[in-house]
Amino acid sequence: MNTFKLTISTPDGNKFEGDVVKFDVRGVEGELAVMAGHIPFVTTVVSAPCIIELDDGTIKNATCDGGLLTVGKDATTFFSGSFEFTVE
Repeated sequence: MNTFKLTISTPDGNKFEGDVVKFDVRGVEGELAVMAGHIPFVTTVVSAPCIIELDDGTIKNATCDGGLLTVGKDATTFFSGSFEFTVE
């Protein structure tokens, strides 16, 4: 599967850096799924669950308190006040 570089940053430092297949978040206008080759854009993210899907099929669930999502040609960055992985 195609992957893209995802960085999740908080005031406490980076919470995640790596290649992912998909990143699901909730924007101000609804649910978003970022995948490799997505058109570049910037949007506000609201407090909600987040899902990261890795190339090996692993799913990482997390919660965030909102922030700013920047999707670029080569990388995606999510800046959030807090981001915590949940234990399944």
